[in-house]
Amino acid sequence: MANLQVVVVTPECTTLDQQAESVSVPLMDGEAGILAGHAPMIGRLAPGELRVSGAGKSGSYYVDGGFVQVTENVVSILTGRCVPVNQIDRGAAQQLLDKTQISASDKAELVEIKNKTIAQARAQLRLATGSRG
Repeated sequence: MANLQVVVVTPECTTLDQQAESVSVPLMDGEAGILAGHAPMIGRLAPGELRVSGAGKSGSYYVDGGFVQVTENVVSILTGRCVPVNQIDRGAAQQLLDKTQISASDKAELVEIKNKTIAQARAQLRLATGSRG
């Protein structure tokens, strides 16, 4: 099977750069599966699970949102954070969710930030507890 090159970049570093047979990304309006030969695309990522499969093994990562670009069998992902699912700190995610839910948000900008943070914390907890649906 033809391969894809998957590159995940965060502000700190390139966290993933490998060959894969398939990639699944969490988009704002659903999930997209990508195989070799996929049409060029650009999409906005939602907080959630990035799955990378190939060579008989697969990896599962939490991404904080961001953007994905697919062109000529290269999947480029720009995100604020990429963490292997098995390294998510469930306690920290729960604390973030609890703290954010009780925080005041009297301005539109603060409401938007609060909602984004809640979505990120919930996605981390969902992946950390193994409930992916």
